[in-house]
Amino acid sequence: MFNVFNVTKKYGKVIANNNISFCVEDGQIAVLLGPNGAGKSTIIKCISGLLRFEGEIDICGFKNKTIEAKKALGYVPEMPAVYDLLTVWEHLEFIARAYSLTDWKSYAEELLTRFELMDKKDKLGKELSKGMQQKVSICCAILHKPRVIIFDEPMVGLDPHAIKELKNMFVELKNQGSSVLISTHMIDSVEDYWDVAHIMMNGSFAATKYNKTTSEDEKTLEQLFFEITERKAEL
Repeated sequence: MFNVFNVTKKYGKVIANNNISFCVEDGQIAVLLGPNGAGKSTIIKCISGLLRFEGEIDICGFKNKTIEAKKALGYVPEMPAVYDLLTVWEHLEFIARAYSLTDWKSYAEELLTRFELMDKKDKLGKELSKGMQQKVSICCAILHKPRVIIFDEPMVGLDPHAIKELKNMFVELKNQGSSVLISTHMIDSVEDYWDVAHIMMNGSFAATKYNKTTSEDEKTLEQLFFEITERKAEL
């Protein structure tokens, strides 16, 4: 699991995240929803240790910038950042060495097969399309079997087969007890498997909804999302 306590991130006088607190439990899928510029990627970069912030974040009981926390974390950024002169297979080998993994090759081959990359394993990063780079990024983030994994707009640029496999992977990670956080502005991409959803506007949580059996009178996630985002857009 991981916890975010009273996190605020400012860029000069601009407040990108304003006193955000939430947690994602073991075996739980949480989603961050919101329009572009709502602050989703900023809080994800704070959790991942890429930005300085005010407040506290712990991952599996460790402060998020410690080595122990980083060993437990997998992160798929919004924009894949692959190495131009490493092949697909060398990307996975790099991750395996960084995490001192053993017996990783069969799992790496399984991931490449799932995302239809086995025939591309000798291609350089610079030779890959954006969608293929995104798939490499996902494979690298999953290879060390993290207990916490964060996806920032993971389906952008993916083909239908990869989207299907990624959705299956979300459910598998949940069933394995991992804590999963997915940031997206596409509600239909997560509608079947989320446990808790946080709707962000202007750097803060405007609403939190749990995916439980509810009365017919209660708003759906989509209804709540558009009610909040369209109302505030009009103000």
